[in-house]
Amino acid sequence: MGPDPYDRNCPTRQLLDRIGDQWTVLIVGALSGGPLRFTELGRRVDGISQKVLTQTLRSLVRDGILTRTAYPTIPPKVEYELTALGRNLSEPLDMLDRWARQHMSLVQEARDAYDAEHTPASA
Repeated sequence: MGPDPYDRNCPTRQLLDRIGDQWTVLIVGALSGGPLRFTELGRRVDGISQKVLTQTLRSLVRDGILTRTAYPTIPPKVEYELTALGRNLSEPLDMLDRWARQHMSLVQEARDAYDAEHTPASA
């Protein structure tokens, strides 16, 4: 029997958890245009803390999705870039991004209708 992401102990489940993380999706998307420095990524991915950005970048480098290149300059310069594996991953993530942009108005309409039906009338 092969990998089963529905089994919580399967490594494919951990990988799906990683690539389905909101920050991973945004970081991979930000890097699809080319390498960026840590501070540039932090500005591009609005709302991410430095701690979470550091942790997510480290995990993505460990998984082979990004490369981290440190240049021996003063001050130190570090860039992150998608690997071939990361560029391959960016394709389906780009499709998700396009889907979200194309369907956001329908989702918002559904949310509004649900909220109107499930919100108690004010007295």
